[in-house]
Amino acid sequence: MGGDLDPGIAHLRAGGVSIVVDARGPGLPVVRHWGAELGDADARHVGPGFGEALTVNSPDPAVPLAMLPEASTGHMGRPGLRGHRAGAHWSSAFALADVTVGPGTARFTAVDGRAEVELVTEVELTPSGLARVRHQLTNIATTPYVLDGLEVALPVPPHAEELLDFTGRWARERHPQRRPFDRGAWVRENRRGRTGHDATIGLVAGVRGFGFGGGEVWAVHVAWSGNHVTYAQRTPDGRSTLGGGELLLSGEVILAAGQTYRSPWLYAGYSAGGLDGLSAGFHQWLRARAHHPGPTRPRPVVLNTWEAVYFDHDHDRLRALADAAAEVGVERFVLDDGWFLGRRHSGAGLGDWSVDPAVWPDGLAPLIDHVEALGMEFGLWVEPEMVNPDSDLFRSHPDWVLGPAPGAMPVTVRRQQVLNLAHPAAYRYILDRLDHLLRDHHIDYLKWDHNRDLVDAGQDGRASVREQTLAVYRLLAELRARHPGVEIESCSSGGARIDLQILEHTDRVWASDCNDALERQAIQRWTGLFLPPELIGSHVGPPRSHTTSRTHDLSFRLATAIFCHFGLEWDISTATEEERRQLRRAIGLYRDLRPLLHTGSVVRVDHPDPSAWAHGVVSADRSAAVFAYAQLATAVDAVPAPWRMPGLDPHRSYRVTLVDRIERPAMAGRAEPAWFASGTIEVSGRVLGVVGLPPPVLAPEQAMLVRLDVVGEP
Repeated sequence: MGGDLDPGIAHLRAGGVSIVVDARGPGLPVVRHWGAELGDADARHVGPGFGEALTVNSPDPAVPLAMLPEASTGHMGRPGLRGHRAGAHWSSAFALADVTVGPGTARFTAVDGRAEVELVTEVELTPSGLARVRHQLTNIATTPYVLDGLEVALPVPPHAEELLDFTGRWARERHPQRRPFDRGAWVRENRRGRTGHDATIGLVAGVRGFGFGGGEVWAVHVAWSGNHVTYAQRTPDGRSTLGGGELLLSGEVILAAGQTYRSPWLYAGYSAGGLDGLSAGFHQWLRARAHHPGPTRPRPVVLNTWEAVYFDHDHDRLRALADAAAEVGVERFVLDDGWFLGRRHSGAGLGDWSVDPAVWPDGLAPLIDHVEALGMEFGLWVEPEMVNPDSDLFRSHPDWVLGPAPGAMPVTVRRQQVLNLAHPAAYRYILDRLDHLLRDHHIDYLKWDHNRDLVDAGQDGRASVREQTLAVYRLLAELRARHPGVEIESCSSGGARIDLQILEHTDRVWASDCNDALERQAIQRWTGLFLPPELIGSHVGPPRSHTTSRTHDLSFRLATAIFCHFGLEWDISTATEEERRQLRRAIGLYRDLRPLLHTGSVVRVDHPDPSAWAHGVVSADRSAAVFAYAQLATAVDAVPAPWRMPGLDPHRSYRVTLVDRIERPAMAGRAEPAWFASGTIEVSGRVLGVVGLPPPVLAPEQAMLVRLDVVGEP
């Protein structure tokens, strides 16, 4: 507030975005504008000036929709607060009590004297233009208050006519689905106890036909790793909202006198220039975090042993694999599942976190020493939240398992149960085991897995998904405090726990258990809508995919994986000398490119041929870029459409060079443009962005990379 603004109008502006909040009362604050940046004079007009149109059969007077919608105002849609006090006070009627506005922040306090609850709403607008909002509710009465839901709602304008969200399954995560933004509610509920393979990483509303490079778009993301809900709603009077929050199971939150519940952050992004603009806001915010693994900690080339050896933990074989890894340039060697007590298959051992002497008679130290002598870091796989019924831990403490009632076991999934980390003794046991593991061994990295949904997850007869989620956050935070140099990956049978809150405690995510390069093109494209490349693990698998049985040329597998946090998951000790040569060259290329890949702006091309995808990364000063062109299927046209490269400086010229450290892709036709045959061309940024280059006719499931470097100044 202040300046030319009327009292009670808060205007937050940053990164080309404005949020104008009407906090004149007497009710809850209302977002009058969330979108393109306005001046304070403009915000003054948006705030109090327009009022609300009255319609037949509507409340008198009309009440705008608040960030916490209330039925008491006449709102007939989804309420922001659902709760009661012994069946009473089920409908809230808050009165605004206090407003505090600072640089990029606003805090609104309101009280419902009848229901005896206090609501605090926090709004932040980050320098990148990414907003986040959350509520906290406090019981100010002496009797308990049952909370069933507390969600944030944000308005979008009527010209947002389309919705984009994502679904998926194991090994096929984050696949897009689009639909009209019709009247009614489109509600995505996740009840899996983790973020979920099928969860939408974000819900996007936009103008009709929006794409990567054009069209206004608004998006929300619920930063929570347990049950959650995301929704879009358009009421018959034309009001449109995006919203979400934690999905609370019956009885999970009962607030005693003085107790407070805080909702997860709802992140909210806006872009006037399509989906790439959304990505820029999310990526810049994530990269600005103090703990982000940025340029000062380059993302090392990883070799993970899972698809190389599975459970066959033969010491000599693993030494040979480490030798081969170091020879091609790997920088981090990660020993996956199978190292601990009784773990010869997936049905036993989880919970018994000690090195199996039957497999490792001298412990892990000889392998760790060998790996480090080769100049590589050592990483280890763990799955601390789970327990196998066939384990010493389960046999000793079956009461440490989450279940619907004391003595009742939920169904097993993957021959696993979920260890109740909200149980103090279970929590101490896992913390102590992991702490000892990290103190007794030089381990630089934990691949932290979570391989099943939470079914009937409760303790003492009450639902406990929320408490489990909070306990996992506490466990990760405590381990990081004790071992600040250890990096942690969030893996959850692939990409089932990817959200901004788990990334407050981890250093990267595993996008999918599928290393099939064709599937990965889509998985990485859409995961990267919200996460920058350096946070997304991507590995080159063996010639025949473990999950799909497809075979792909090594060049296609390399060109796909190199755009993320690059690694290998393949027994390269069996690779041919030619394959090893290609790996050495590609790893050298990744090392050269990672300062650009992991700091630059991600761009994706709205290409007219759906069988061909193009994307790239442009440096912050637009002096350099790298682009990929991937032929996913047979081309629609005999002569492919031009390959445009957006995001460059239109006033400078670039030397476009075919990357020769990844083998040339196979051709599907005779058409080979002159520039491709020569391997280089100089073109202006304007021509590359508007007209494009003619691509060659690639065979299906082939890809090519080009580097761009400025050769002329304005």
